[in-house]
Amino acid sequence: MNIVLRLAWRNIWRQPRRTWLTTGAMVFSNILLVFMISLQFGMYGLMINNTLQVFSGHMQVQAPGYVDDAKMRQVVDDVQPLAAHLREALGSDTVAARARAFALASSEDRTYGIAIYGVEPRHEPRVSNLPGLVEHGRYLQDDDAYEIVIGSVLARNLQVATGDELTLLGSGVDGSFAAAVVVVAGIFESGVKDIDRNIAQMPLTAFQDMFYMNGAGHQVVILAPSLADAPELQARVEALVGADDGLVVQDWDALQPGLRQAIQADMSSAFFMYGILVVLVAFSVLNTQLMSVLERTHEFGVVMALGMKPGLLGRIVLLESALMGLLGFVLGVIAGTALTAWLSVRGFTMPGMDEMAAQFNLPARIYPPVTLLSVAIGPFVVFVFTLLASVYPAWRLRRLHPVEAMRVN
Repeated sequence: MNIVLRLAWRNIWRQPRRTWLTTGAMVFSNILLVFMISLQFGMYGLMINNTLQVFSGHMQVQAPGYVDDAKMRQVVDDVQPLAAHLREALGSDTVAARARAFALASSEDRTYGIAIYGVEPRHEPRVSNLPGLVEHGRYLQDDDAYEIVIGSVLARNLQVATGDELTLLGSGVDGSFAAAVVVVAGIFESGVKDIDRNIAQMPLTAFQDMFYMNGAGHQVVILAPSLADAPELQARVEALVGADDGLVVQDWDALQPGLRQAIQADMSSAFFMYGILVVLVAFSVLNTQLMSVLERTHEFGVVMALGMKPGLLGRIVLLESALMGLLGFVLGVIAGTALTAWLSVRGFTMPGMDEMAAQFNLPARIYPPVTLLSVAIGPFVVFVFTLLASVYPAWRLRRLHPVEAMRVN
Protein backbone atom coordinates (compact mmCIF):
# COMPACT_ATOMS: atom_id res chain seq x y z
CA MET A 1 0.00 0.00 0.00
CA ASN A 2 1.26 3.46 -0.89
CA ILE A 3 2.82 5.27 2.08
CA VAL A 4 0.64 8.36 1.51
CA LEU A 5 -2.50 6.25 1.53
CA ARG A 6 -1.37 4.47 4.71
CA LEU A 7 -0.66 7.79 6.42
CA ALA A 8 -4.04 9.18 5.42
CA TRP A 9 -5.89 6.07 6.64
CA ARG A 10 -4.01 6.15 9.95
CA ASN A 11 -4.67 9.83 10.44
CA ILE A 12 -8.47 9.62 10.09
CA TRP A 13 -8.56 7.04 12.92
CA ARG A 14 -6.50 9.09 15.34
CA GLN A 15 -9.83 10.54 16.47
CA PRO A 16 -12.23 7.63 15.80
CA ARG A 17 -15.23 9.25 17.48
CA ARG A 18 -14.96 12.38 15.37
CA THR A 19 -14.40 10.31 12.23
CA TRP A 20 -17.46 8.15 12.88
CA LEU A 21 -19.63 11.20 13.61
CA THR A 22 -18.61 12.82 10.33
CA THR A 23 -18.93 9.58 8.39
CA GLY A 24 -22.29 8.93 10.06
CA ALA A 25 -23.57 12.26 8.80
CA MET A 26 -22.54 11.26 5.29
CA VAL A 27 -24.14 7.83 5.62
CA PHE A 28 -27.40 9.28 6.93
CA SER A 29 -27.57 11.89 4.17
CA ASN A 30 -26.75 9.27 1.52
CA ILE A 31 -29.47 6.93 2.78
CA LEU A 32 -31.95 9.79 2.77
CA LEU A 33 -30.91 10.94 -0.71
CA VAL A 34 -31.09 7.44 -2.22
CA PHE A 35 -34.54 6.85 -0.76
CA MET A 36 -35.99 10.28 -1.55
CA ILE A 37 -34.64 10.48 -5.10
CA SER A 38 -35.82 6.93 -5.85
CA LEU A 39 -39.24 7.76 -4.40
CA GLN A 40 -39.38 11.00 -6.35
CA PHE A 41 -38.46 9.39 -9.68
CA GLY A 42 -40.92 6.58 -9.01
CA MET A 43 -43.70 9.08 -8.35
CA TYR A 44 -42.88 10.95 -11.54
CA GLY A 45 -43.08 7.75 -13.57
CA LEU A 46 -46.41 6.83 -11.99
CA MET A 47 -47.72 10.36 -12.44
CA ILE A 48 -46.89 10.37 -16.14
CA ASN A 49 -48.15 6.86 -16.90
CA ASN A 50 -51.34 7.19 -14.85
CA THR A 51 -52.16 10.57 -16.36
CA LEU A 52 -51.57 9.34 -19.90
CA GLN A 53 -53.52 6.14 -19.33
CA VAL A 54 -56.53 8.07 -18.06
CA PHE A 55 -57.24 9.60 -21.43
CA SER A 56 -54.58 11.10 -23.67
CA GLY A 57 -52.33 8.09 -24.40
CA HIS A 58 -48.61 8.31 -25.11
CA MET A 59 -49.20 9.84 -28.57
CA GLN A 60 -51.97 10.84 -30.94
CA VAL A 61 -52.37 11.17 -34.70
CA GLN A 62 -54.10 14.48 -35.43
CA ALA A 63 -54.60 17.13 -38.04
CA PRO A 64 -51.88 19.82 -38.02
CA GLY A 65 -52.58 22.52 -35.44
CA TYR A 66 -55.31 20.59 -33.65
CA VAL A 67 -53.29 20.24 -30.43
CA ASP A 68 -53.04 24.05 -30.11
CA ASP A 69 -56.47 25.04 -31.40
CA ALA A 70 -58.90 22.14 -31.30
CA LYS A 71 -61.40 23.27 -33.89
CA MET A 72 -64.20 20.96 -34.98
CA ARG A 73 -63.30 21.17 -38.67
CA GLN A 74 -59.66 20.04 -38.17
CA VAL A 75 -60.47 16.40 -38.77
CA VAL A 76 -58.72 13.14 -39.58
CA ASP A 77 -60.58 11.64 -42.54
CA ASP A 78 -61.60 7.99 -42.33
CA VAL A 79 -60.38 7.83 -38.77
CA GLN A 80 -61.58 4.29 -38.02
CA PRO A 81 -59.88 2.70 -41.06
CA LEU A 82 -56.70 4.58 -40.13
CA ALA A 83 -56.85 3.22 -36.59
CA ALA A 84 -57.43 -0.30 -37.91
CA HIS A 85 -54.45 0.06 -40.27
CA LEU A 86 -52.19 1.17 -37.41
CA ARG A 87 -53.33 -1.70 -35.21
CA GLU A 88 -52.44 -4.17 -37.92
CA ALA A 89 -49.13 -2.53 -38.90
CA LEU A 90 -47.92 -2.09 -35.33
CA GLY A 91 -49.14 -5.46 -34.19
CA SER A 92 -50.76 -3.79 -31.22
CA ASP A 93 -54.36 -3.40 -30.12
CA THR A 94 -53.66 -0.31 -27.98
CA VAL A 95 -54.86 2.00 -30.77
CA ALA A 96 -58.28 3.66 -30.84
CA ALA A 97 -60.03 6.35 -32.87
CA ARG A 98 -61.79 9.30 -31.27
CA ALA A 99 -63.72 12.44 -32.14
CA ARG A 100 -64.48 15.40 -29.91
CA ALA A 101 -67.10 18.12 -29.77
CA PHE A 102 -68.58 20.52 -27.27
CA ALA A 103 -72.29 20.47 -26.56
CA LEU A 104 -74.97 21.37 -24.06
CA ALA A 105 -76.24 18.40 -22.07
CA SER A 106 -79.72 18.91 -20.67
CA SER A 107 -81.70 16.87 -18.19
CA GLU A 108 -85.25 17.69 -17.12
CA ASP A 109 -84.14 20.50 -14.83
CA ARG A 110 -80.55 21.46 -15.62
CA THR A 111 -78.16 22.17 -18.49
CA TYR A 112 -74.36 22.08 -18.54
CA GLY A 113 -71.72 22.50 -21.22
CA ILE A 114 -69.53 19.42 -21.64
CA ALA A 115 -66.92 17.89 -23.93
CA ILE A 116 -68.26 14.82 -25.69
CA TYR A 117 -65.89 12.21 -27.06
CA GLY A 118 -66.91 9.71 -29.67
CA VAL A 119 -65.01 6.48 -28.98
CA GLU A 120 -64.76 2.94 -30.26
CA PRO A 121 -66.37 0.88 -27.46
CA ARG A 122 -64.34 -2.23 -28.32
CA HIS A 123 -60.94 -0.52 -28.45
CA GLU A 124 -61.25 2.39 -26.00
CA PRO A 125 -60.66 0.20 -22.89
CA ARG A 126 -57.22 -0.68 -24.29
CA VAL A 127 -56.00 2.94 -24.42
CA SER A 128 -57.84 4.46 -21.45
CA ASN A 129 -58.71 3.36 -17.94
CA LEU A 130 -61.95 5.39 -17.87
CA PRO A 131 -64.03 2.42 -19.08
CA GLY A 132 -62.81 0.47 -16.06
CA LEU A 133 -63.87 3.24 -13.68
CA VAL A 134 -67.60 2.93 -14.30
CA GLU A 135 -69.19 2.77 -10.85
CA HIS A 136 -72.84 2.61 -11.86
CA GLY A 137 -74.34 0.95 -14.90
CA ARG A 138 -72.05 -0.27 -17.67
CA TYR A 139 -69.68 1.01 -20.31
CA LEU A 140 -70.59 1.54 -23.96
CA GLN A 141 -71.25 -1.60 -26.01
CA ASP A 142 -72.77 -0.95 -29.44
CA ASP A 143 -70.94 1.18 -32.00
CA ASP A 144 -74.07 2.99 -33.18
CA ALA A 145 -76.17 3.08 -30.01
CA TYR A 146 -77.33 6.49 -28.80
CA GLU A 147 -76.04 6.08 -25.27
CA ILE A 148 -73.53 7.93 -23.14
CA VAL A 149 -71.31 7.51 -20.09
CA ILE A 150 -70.71 10.54 -17.89
CA GLY A 151 -68.68 11.45 -14.80
CA SER A 152 -70.05 11.29 -11.28
CA VAL A 153 -69.84 15.07 -10.75
CA LEU A 154 -71.72 15.75 -13.99
CA ALA A 155 -74.36 13.17 -13.06
CA ARG A 156 -74.83 14.88 -9.71
CA ASN A 157 -75.02 18.33 -11.32
CA LEU A 158 -77.58 17.17 -13.88
CA GLN A 159 -79.41 15.07 -11.27
CA VAL A 160 -79.52 11.99 -13.49
CA ALA A 161 -78.87 8.29 -12.96
CA THR A 162 -78.33 5.34 -15.28
CA GLY A 163 -81.27 4.82 -17.60
CA ASP A 164 -82.20 8.50 -17.70
CA GLU A 165 -82.19 10.49 -20.92
CA LEU A 166 -80.09 13.51 -21.82
CA THR A 167 -80.64 15.94 -24.68
CA LEU A 168 -77.46 17.00 -26.48
CA LEU A 169 -77.30 20.23 -28.47
CA GLY A 170 -74.25 21.28 -30.44
CA SER A 171 -72.84 22.30 -33.79
CA GLY A 172 -71.89 19.86 -36.54
CA VAL A 173 -68.61 19.84 -38.41
CA ASP A 174 -70.27 21.76 -41.26
CA GLY A 175 -71.72 24.37 -38.90
CA SER A 176 -75.20 22.88 -38.95
CA PHE A 177 -77.35 22.28 -35.89
CA ALA A 178 -76.63 18.95 -34.14
CA ALA A 179 -79.00 17.36 -31.63
CA ALA A 180 -79.69 13.96 -30.17
CA VAL A 181 -81.35 12.25 -27.25
CA VAL A 182 -79.11 9.71 -25.51
CA VAL A 183 -79.54 7.32 -22.61
CA VAL A 184 -77.11 7.36 -19.68
CA ALA A 185 -75.58 3.88 -19.81
CA GLY A 186 -72.98 4.35 -17.07
CA ILE A 187 -71.44 6.77 -14.60
CA PHE A 188 -67.67 6.72 -14.01
CA GLU A 189 -65.61 8.15 -11.18
CA SER A 190 -61.96 8.88 -11.94
CA GLY A 191 -61.19 10.81 -8.77
CA VAL A 192 -60.23 13.88 -10.84
CA LYS A 193 -63.06 16.40 -10.52
CA ASP A 194 -62.37 18.18 -13.81
CA ILE A 195 -62.73 14.89 -15.71
CA ASP A 196 -65.79 13.77 -13.76
CA ARG A 197 -67.43 17.17 -14.32
CA ASN A 198 -66.68 17.92 -17.96
CA ILE A 199 -66.14 14.74 -19.97
CA ALA A 200 -68.62 12.29 -21.47
CA GLN A 201 -68.25 9.50 -24.01
CA MET A 202 -70.58 8.05 -26.62
CA PRO A 203 -70.05 5.51 -29.45
CA LEU A 204 -68.07 6.95 -32.34
CA THR A 205 -70.50 5.88 -35.07
CA ALA A 206 -73.41 7.55 -33.28
CA PHE A 207 -71.21 10.62 -32.66
CA GLN A 208 -70.34 10.84 -36.36
CA ASP A 209 -74.00 10.60 -37.28
CA MET A 210 -75.03 13.29 -34.79
CA PHE A 211 -72.30 15.77 -35.73
CA TYR A 212 -72.27 15.00 -39.50
CA MET A 213 -68.65 13.81 -39.45
CA ASN A 214 -68.94 11.56 -42.55
CA GLY A 215 -66.55 8.99 -41.10
CA ALA A 216 -64.01 11.55 -39.86
CA GLY A 217 -62.64 12.01 -36.36
CA HIS A 218 -60.08 14.09 -34.51
CA GLN A 219 -57.63 11.70 -32.85
CA VAL A 220 -56.08 8.29 -33.14
CA VAL A 221 -54.88 7.54 -29.63
CA ILE A 222 -51.92 5.18 -29.18
CA LEU A 223 -50.71 3.75 -25.89
CA ALA A 224 -47.13 2.44 -25.72
CA PRO A 225 -46.14 -0.57 -23.55
CA SER A 226 -44.19 1.85 -21.34
CA LEU A 227 -42.94 5.42 -21.32
CA ALA A 228 -39.46 4.25 -22.35
CA ASP A 229 -40.91 2.56 -25.46
CA ALA A 230 -42.84 5.65 -26.58
CA PRO A 231 -40.11 7.36 -28.70
CA GLU A 232 -39.43 4.23 -30.77
CA LEU A 233 -43.15 3.58 -31.23
CA GLN A 234 -43.72 7.20 -32.26
CA ALA A 235 -41.03 6.89 -34.95
CA ARG A 236 -42.82 3.83 -36.35
CA VAL A 237 -46.17 5.61 -36.33
CA GLU A 238 -44.71 8.64 -38.10
CA ALA A 239 -43.28 6.36 -40.79
CA LEU A 240 -46.67 4.68 -41.25
CA VAL A 241 -48.72 7.87 -41.32
CA GLY A 242 -46.34 9.84 -43.55
CA ALA A 243 -46.26 13.55 -44.23
CA ASP A 244 -48.26 13.12 -47.46
CA ASP A 245 -51.39 12.29 -45.47
CA GLY A 246 -51.39 15.77 -43.96
CA LEU A 247 -51.31 14.41 -40.42
CA VAL A 248 -48.96 14.83 -37.47
CA VAL A 249 -48.06 12.61 -34.53
CA GLN A 250 -48.06 14.46 -31.20
CA ASP A 251 -46.14 12.98 -28.27
CA TRP A 252 -47.28 13.04 -24.63
CA ASP A 253 -45.30 16.20 -23.88
CA ALA A 254 -47.25 18.15 -26.49
CA LEU A 255 -50.54 16.60 -25.39
CA GLN A 256 -49.96 17.27 -21.67
CA PRO A 257 -47.55 20.26 -21.46
CA GLY A 258 -48.58 21.06 -17.91
CA LEU A 259 -47.46 17.63 -16.73
CA ARG A 260 -43.78 18.21 -17.49
CA GLN A 261 -43.96 21.72 -16.03
CA ALA A 262 -45.43 20.36 -12.79
CA ILE A 263 -42.66 17.76 -12.59
CA GLN A 264 -39.96 20.35 -13.25
CA ALA A 265 -41.37 22.68 -10.58
CA ASP A 266 -41.52 19.86 -8.04
CA MET A 267 -38.02 18.69 -8.97
CA SER A 268 -36.59 22.20 -8.56
CA SER A 269 -37.98 22.59 -5.04
CA ALA A 270 -36.90 19.07 -4.07
CA PHE A 271 -33.35 19.49 -5.33
CA PHE A 272 -33.11 22.80 -3.49
CA MET A 273 -33.79 20.91 -0.25
CA TYR A 274 -31.32 18.21 -1.24
CA GLY A 275 -28.73 20.91 -1.87
CA ILE A 276 -29.17 22.28 1.65
CA LEU A 277 -28.61 18.79 3.05
CA VAL A 278 -25.44 18.32 1.00
CA VAL A 279 -24.07 21.73 2.04
CA LEU A 280 -24.63 20.88 5.70
CA VAL A 281 -22.69 17.64 5.28
CA ALA A 282 -19.92 19.53 3.48
CA PHE A 283 -19.60 21.98 6.36
CA SER A 284 -19.41 19.05 8.76
CA VAL A 285 -16.49 17.64 6.76
CA LEU A 286 -14.87 21.09 6.61
CA ASN A 287 -15.11 21.45 10.37
CA THR A 288 -13.63 18.00 10.95
CA GLN A 289 -10.71 18.49 8.60
CA LEU A 290 -9.99 22.01 9.79
CA MET A 291 -9.87 20.81 13.41
CA SER A 292 -7.64 17.94 12.37
CA VAL A 293 -5.20 20.30 10.60
CA LEU A 294 -5.10 22.76 13.51
CA GLU A 295 -4.46 19.97 16.00
CA ARG A 296 -1.50 18.73 13.98
CA THR A 297 0.10 22.10 13.27
CA HIS A 298 3.15 21.35 15.44
CA GLU A 299 3.52 17.92 13.84
CA PHE A 300 3.29 19.42 10.36
CA GLY A 301 5.98 21.96 11.25
CA VAL A 302 8.34 19.17 12.32
CA VAL A 303 7.93 17.08 9.19
CA MET A 304 8.25 20.19 6.99
CA ALA A 305 11.51 21.06 8.79
CA LEU A 306 12.72 17.55 7.96
CA GLY A 307 12.10 18.20 4.27
CA MET A 308 8.47 17.22 3.54
CA LYS A 309 6.87 19.62 1.07
CA PRO A 310 3.57 21.40 1.87
CA GLY A 311 2.04 20.02 -1.35
CA LEU A 312 2.46 16.45 -0.09
CA LEU A 313 0.84 17.36 3.22
CA GLY A 314 -2.04 18.91 1.32
CA ARG A 315 -2.50 15.74 -0.71
CA ILE A 316 -2.61 13.72 2.51
CA VAL A 317 -5.37 15.95 3.89
CA LEU A 318 -7.32 15.66 0.64
CA LEU A 319 -6.87 11.89 0.70
CA GLU A 320 -8.14 11.75 4.29
CA SER A 321 -11.35 13.47 3.19
CA ALA A 322 -11.60 11.21 0.16
CA LEU A 323 -11.31 8.11 2.35
CA MET A 324 -14.01 9.36 4.72
CA GLY A 325 -16.19 10.33 1.78
CA LEU A 326 -15.67 6.94 0.14
CA LEU A 327 -16.54 5.16 3.37
CA GLY A 328 -19.72 7.23 3.72
CA PHE A 329 -20.50 6.66 0.03
CA VAL A 330 -20.22 2.87 0.22
CA LEU A 331 -22.09 2.45 3.51
CA GLY A 332 -24.76 4.96 2.51
CA VAL A 333 -25.36 3.40 -0.91
CA ILE A 334 -25.56 -0.12 0.53
CA ALA A 335 -27.98 0.89 3.29
CA GLY A 336 -30.01 3.21 1.03
CA THR A 337 -30.29 0.59 -1.71
CA ALA A 338 -31.37 -2.06 0.81
CA LEU A 339 -34.05 0.24 2.24
CA THR A 340 -35.31 1.28 -1.21
CA ALA A 341 -35.32 -2.31 -2.48
CA TRP A 342 -37.36 -3.40 0.52
CA LEU A 343 -39.87 -0.58 -0.03
CA SER A 344 -40.02 -1.35 -3.75
CA VAL A 345 -41.56 -4.69 -2.75
CA ARG A 346 -43.58 -3.64 0.31
CA GLY A 347 -44.55 -0.18 -0.89
CA PHE A 348 -44.39 3.17 0.91
CA THR A 349 -47.25 5.20 2.30
CA MET A 350 -47.91 7.70 5.07
CA PRO A 351 -50.95 9.19 6.82
CA GLY A 352 -52.78 11.61 4.55
CA MET A 353 -51.07 10.34 1.41
CA ASP A 354 -54.34 8.99 -0.02
CA GLU A 355 -55.82 12.46 -0.56
CA MET A 356 -52.59 13.93 -1.94
CA ALA A 357 -52.11 10.99 -4.32
CA ALA A 358 -55.69 11.24 -5.59
CA GLN A 359 -55.07 14.83 -6.76
CA PHE A 360 -52.34 13.57 -9.10
CA ASN A 361 -54.13 10.33 -10.03
CA LEU A 362 -51.57 8.25 -8.13
CA PRO A 363 -52.06 5.11 -6.05
CA ALA A 364 -52.03 5.49 -2.28
CA ARG A 365 -48.98 3.20 -1.97
CA ILE A 366 -45.80 4.08 -3.88
CA TYR A 367 -43.18 1.51 -4.89
CA PRO A 368 -39.88 3.38 -5.39
CA PRO A 369 -37.74 1.80 -8.14
CA VAL A 370 -34.08 0.96 -7.62
CA THR A 371 -32.09 2.37 -10.54
CA LEU A 372 -28.42 3.19 -10.99
CA LEU A 373 -29.20 6.89 -11.41
CA SER A 374 -31.38 7.23 -8.31
CA VAL A 375 -28.92 5.21 -6.20
CA ALA A 376 -25.71 6.94 -7.28
CA ILE A 377 -26.53 10.57 -8.04
CA GLY A 378 -27.11 11.77 -4.46
CA PRO A 379 -24.15 10.00 -2.78
CA PHE A 380 -21.88 11.03 -5.66
CA VAL A 381 -22.74 14.71 -5.12
CA VAL A 382 -22.08 14.30 -1.39
CA PHE A 383 -18.70 12.73 -2.19
CA VAL A 384 -17.77 15.60 -4.53
CA PHE A 385 -18.72 18.22 -1.95
CA THR A 386 -16.71 16.30 0.65
CA LEU A 387 -13.61 16.71 -1.50
CA LEU A 388 -14.35 20.38 -2.10
CA ALA A 389 -14.76 20.95 1.64
CA SER A 390 -11.23 19.70 2.28
CA VAL A 391 -9.63 22.11 -0.20
CA TYR A 392 -9.47 24.98 2.31
CA PRO A 393 -7.72 22.97 5.08
CA ALA A 394 -5.27 21.62 2.50
CA TRP A 395 -4.66 25.12 1.14
CA ARG A 396 -3.80 26.40 4.65
CA LEU A 397 -0.83 24.02 4.75
CA ARG A 398 0.75 25.80 1.78
CA ARG A 399 0.94 29.00 3.86
CA LEU A 400 2.41 27.19 6.86
CA HIS A 401 5.99 28.08 7.88
CA PRO A 402 7.93 25.33 9.71
CA VAL A 403 9.38 27.54 12.45
CA GLU A 404 6.04 29.17 13.28
CA ALA A 405 4.27 25.81 13.18
CA MET A 406 6.72 24.18 15.62
CA ARG A 407 6.05 26.96 18.15
CA VAL A 408 2.37 25.88 18.35
CA ASN A 409 1.79 23.56 21.28
